[in-house]
Amino acid sequence: MPFTYEHPRPCVTVDVVLVSRERTPRVLLIRRKHPPFAGKWALPGGFVEIEEDLDAAARRELEEETGIRVGRLEQLATFGAPNRDPRGRTISVVYLAHLDPRRVRPRPNDDAAEVAWFPLRKPPPLAFDHAEILKTARQRLRKR
Repeated sequence: MPFTYEHPRPCVTVDVVLVSRERTPRVLLIRRKHPPFAGKWALPGGFVEIEEDLDAAARRELEEETGIRVGRLEQLATFGAPNRDPRGRTISVVYLAHLDPRRVRPRPNDDAAEVAWFPLRKPPPLAFDHAEILKTARQRLRKR
């Protein structure tokens, strides 16, 4: 039997900030189908499988929820405030990706009831700590 620690272990998730390559950038969001935050807008993302690489998990979740595949992913930041997810202690590794929105046709699937582009600077109210995540993404993009 493998060694296990006695202390509680957090869950690990990935989220993807997908930004359009346009004069006025937009971000792709999903409307959550299930609790918590059912009906609220959120970044595409989800739980990392036990044998899965983080980059692979981000690509899988993005494709499962939006039907979109991306080339380059950049790790943006890690978010781990203790109460960021009402389901329990969850740490999220967030990725940033860019694409030309004219080259894709997002479609909702899996945990997404709907998928849509929103202005990066004025998104709707977001689930979890995703407003904070978008703030971090905007700061990163301004530095470029």
